[in-house]
Amino acid sequence: MTTSAPAPTDDPVPGLVGFTVVLRNAGLAITTDRVAAFLAALDALDVTSRVQTYWAGRLTLCSDPDDLPRYDRAFEDWFTPPSGGRTQITDNRPPPPKLAALTPSSDDGESDDDGREDPVIRARASGTEVLRHRDLAELSPAEREHLRRLLALLHPELPTRVSRRMRPARHGDTDPGATLRAALRNQGELRELLRRDQSRRPRKIVLLVDVSGSMEPYADALLRFAHVVVRRSPGAVEAFTLGTRLTRVTRELRMRDAERALGAAAKAIPDWSGGTRLGEVLQAFVDRWGQRGAARRAVVVVFSDGWERGSTDLLGQQMARLHRLAHRLVWVNPHVGKEGYAPVQGGIVAALPYLDDLLAGHSLATLERLLEVVRDA
Repeated sequence: MTTSAPAPTDDPVPGLVGFTVVLRNAGLAITTDRVAAFLAALDALDVTSRVQTYWAGRLTLCSDPDDLPRYDRAFEDWFTPPSGGRTQITDNRPPPPKLAALTPSSDDGESDDDGREDPVIRARASGTEVLRHRDLAELSPAEREHLRRLLALLHPELPTRVSRRMRPARHGDTDPGATLRAALRNQGELRELLRRDQSRRPRKIVLLVDVSGSMEPYADALLRFAHVVVRRSPGAVEAFTLGTRLTRVTRELRMRDAERALGAAAKAIPDWSGGTRLGEVLQAFVDRWGQRGAARRAVVVVFSDGWERGSTDLLGQQMARLHRLAHRLVWVNPHVGKEGYAPVQGGIVAALPYLDDLLAGHSLATLERLLEVVRDA
């Protein structure tokens, strides 16, 4: 993709908006709110100053540490025109692999105009297998549609726990009452000792999904994943979103149709792609829901990248409370699966001592791995 900067005019706004379009094409999560904040910042600064323009864009348009290198490259290309007066912006990202191209074909080769056959190296992995390991934030619209169908095919096996209720069993303790009633039905003859054992019931699961700006590329897929888990056991799974406030979306995700469920959840979430106050929101969850039974002996899963704008001390305190309440506490971070990742974010550092598992969550394969961890809990 090649984009040219507009010709100089008296109004700089079109050029600045064009710069945000280039950033969006480069993979940054550019929303209309961020564009408005960028323009408002420049309105209060000197738009002719390269330094002030750079920092105004960096502070308003970048929502993730991974955005900074791409922002720097785009800024350098856009605001440093060559002698010809026109800037050529080239997207150097490798094109996403096409699913059809990764599917084995019956053809053994391709011929050019001269009739020569060139050897063709074909991947043996199917398109679905390749998509399972792709980063959710880098999928094309067609791949996202394919992913939605794959998510709908998931069949989670949820964990169980021992119940106080007893059930008839072939092995276990003797059931005097059932044995006596059976003997009375047989004219008082005791023919066998009936036994009983404790039954099992589904263990509660709590899903806490971060929908802040830094998690926006993953939020849609994670909510669809939550819909699959909620639909598997509607009475045992609770789902909430985290941002600047806590929102319960369990009722919306219980709808059978995924699109209707996601649409209803989107209307219920007031802070989509906003800021992050994990400590305050988790405190609200523990006070209003966790201590009242939702998190007791439950598997609590937090989906977040760990970027915290509030107090990390408060976040650590709330994670300690959750750790005491929950049966198992799991943190799913999409960046864990990336090369060179280190848990250095303030939120992760504060939460790490209280976690039973820190897992990746950037692909369908990692979400399937999460289901295995939850099942084995």
